[in-house]
Amino acid sequence: MTLSITTVLIGITAILSILGFNKPDFLNRWMFIPYLIKNRGQWDRFITSGFIHKDYVHLLFNMFTFYFFGGFVEQFLAYKFGTLIGGVIFVIFYLLGIVLSDIPTYLKNQDNSYYRALGASGGTSATVFASIIIMPLSDICLFGILCLPGFILGVLFLIYSYVKGKNGDDAINHDAHLYGAIFGIIFILVISPDSAVTFFDQIKSYKPF
Repeated sequence: MTLSITTVLIGITAILSILGFNKPDFLNRWMFIPYLIKNRGQWDRFITSGFIHKDYVHLLFNMFTFYFFGGFVEQFLAYKFGTLIGGVIFVIFYLLGIVLSDIPTYLKNQDNSYYRALGASGGTSATVFASIIIMPLSDICLFGILCLPGFILGVLFLIYSYVKGKNGDDAINHDAHLYGAIFGIIFILVISPDSAVTFFDQIKSYKPF
């Protein structure tokens, strides 16, 4: 049985996250801390923070989401570029999603010594929105209850993330969700421009009832 790249990334993330649950020093060194990145040059935190999570619920939610959407994007890239090249592009895409989604947060909090963040939300969000561009009419279900076409739920999610990011009234890095999503959209449109035509053709054919 051949393991997919998506499964391997999930396995690595799960192992490192569980290690972090039991080793606070390890968790603290891998966290996304803009202040330490700026003042100590610990740039590796942009990547390492994407492979650790706060708790099992946080880990399960991100990896469950990544499993379904990551597998789809991985297959799409393999079909378009071949298994090897497509796999390399997929890994680069995922890592860039983690890194680039945190840049706005870094710029906003680089002088805030108390700010901490962790998790694969940026990469996961990028993956979800890449899949929405490819298949905008596929239903996405929230907690198995509310199911909406991807492009509708995507718009609602972008609005929600933007508003919550502006308010900053909770401990969630909504900016990572927002900019990860934007990166996922741009990435797919750059490497597969014809996806834009397919996306709008599918949207035009959508009938809610």
